[in-house]
Amino acid sequence: MRLIGNIEAKIDAKGRAFLPSVFRKVLQTSGEENLVLRKDVFEDCLVLYPESIWNEQTDLLRSRLNRYNAQHQRLWRQFVSEVELLTLDGNGRFLLPKRYLQMASIQQSIRFIGNGDTIEIWASEKVEAAKLSKEEFGAALQSVMGSLE
Repeated sequence: MRLIGNIEAKIDAKGRAFLPSVFRKVLQTSGEENLVLRKDVFEDCLVLYPESIWNEQTDLLRSRLNRYNAQHQRLWRQFVSEVELLTLDGNGRFLLPKRYLQMASIQQSIRFIGNGDTIEIWASEKVEAAKLSKEEFGAALQSVMGSLE
């Protein structure tokens, strides 16, 4: 599954958004019916996980944690408790709960960014500030990819 794209959209007064058709098609082709919404761990954006990807991630995290370690249990609890299960309605819309809109400082204008196997939802005005400069991007990409020979 490859979710790619950078699409601007708006949420309505009730907090609903249309999932862009390019993403809906990929999800339908992959047999995904449910999405899991979570605030990103590092950035002020929201992340939509196809349910199968969410399950893979939670299985991976659980496999690295000890149930009898208090800090591991707190980490696990926080990771899995701050999520919402979403289902698209017949028109391809879903509801973004108010607490998530507040967490990501989303007012009305949003940007969907395909991130491979997840979809990020940003307040439109925050996207550019989260990016590296052209120079930083080039240097980082060279550092990561330049030594692969």
